Amino acid sequence: MYIMSEQKNKNYCVDCGGAQVNHHLAYMSIWLSEMIEPWTMWMNNIIPENKLEWLGPILTKVLVVIHLGKIEKLPSEKDSLRAKVLWEEAIKRGINMEEFLLFGIGRDIFTSKYNNEMRFFDVLPRTKDYNPKGLEWMDNKNEMKKHFKKAGIPVADGGIASSVKEALKIFNRLNKPVITKPNLGSRSRHTTTHISDETNLIASYKKAHQLSPWVMIEEELSGYVFRGTLIGKKFVACLRREPAYVIGDGIHNIKELINIENENPLRKGPIFHQLSLDEEAVKELTHWNRTENTMPKKDEIVTLGQKTSRAVGGGITDVTDIIHPDNIIMLEKIAEVLDDPLIGVDFIMDDISISWHDQPRSGVIECNSAPFIDLHHFPLVGKPRNVAGALWDIIYPKSKIN
Repeated sequence: MYIMSEQKNKNYCVDCGGAQVNHHLAYMSIWLSEMIEPWTMWMNNIIPENKLEWLGPILTKVLVVIHLGKIEKLPSEKDSLRAKVLWEEAIKRGINMEEFLLFGIGRDIFTSKYNNEMRFFDVLPRTKDYNPKGLEWMDNKNEMKKHFKKAGIPVADGGIASSVKEALKIFNRLNKPVITKPNLGSRSRHTTTHISDETNLIASYKKAHQLSPWVMIEEELSGYVFRGTLIGKKFVACLRREPAYVIGDGIHNIKELINIENENPLRKGPIFHQLSLDEEAVKELTHWNRTENTMPKKDEIVTLGQKTSRAVGGGITDVTDIIHPDNIIMLEKIAEVLDDPLIGVDFIMDDISISWHDQPRSGVIECNSAPFIDLHHFPLVGKPRNVAGALWDIIYPKSKIN
């Protein structure tokens, strides 16, 4: 669904929220990646991706010489926060990091050098000896679910559908409510929650199908979305990703609480944004039998949506110091199953300080091969965690700052 954004004066997709993409390009990209995956897997078996690292710097130099690309030696305003925190940490350590821009626009292709050791990488670096097999299915929600079930890692029951008929078949065997989302992709684009009837299921399926030929339908788990980040197969940090919300004080109604929270200096941008009583908020309030005039009890949490993107009012709370040991074991088991040195794991549970074994409606919802490590650097509440530093520690161990 599209509405006109007065601020941007162009079509704005409510279902994409703060992570806008072109629907047709996203759909075709996912379809094409699925079609060529057998060929890329075949090629990787012959020449593993991590053995081609030497070719990248040569190719970029050639493209620069023929004026099809250029090199930037410092981060710019156009770089993502993820790139900036990595780059800033590199500068502190004396790591020479450069970005290649194809036609002056393409980003997230980097070269780094420290003590004559060079790395070429896309988005974030991995250790030279990493096993690329895990990357073949890490970002695919359905494949992830199959591997994790086999390993005894908790996941939501569900499946993928490529038609309304298949979607209804999956829906009718699951416990309600369910959620729908594109099988590939992230950042809550075209994700619908609280689905309990076939009419809403069909509408939600079509919404997710706008971005992907395949739609994931799964049981809705209970609690918050947490992000655990693993570097070198070890747990380094965890945060709670909150949708837009307010906390009751027993005095003000929801509308007034929103106005109070919007005075928080951290919500003035550019990282965290204002709360609003938009269509998503009204839908969420209605689901819980609330209105903007409802007066929540003291310390009662009132959610204003399900999307956790910072651009639509989402918040971040660091919970690294209170995570239960069993939950750390679960996260590190995921790293072993994937056999990968860099993973962002999104999982749902009510209380991170309680073992997942004691929270039956908890589970992993997706993994990320290029996690937004900046989330840990800039929490709305709690202590910042230097995940960029932890990543450089395994890439260039001698650069570690004591």
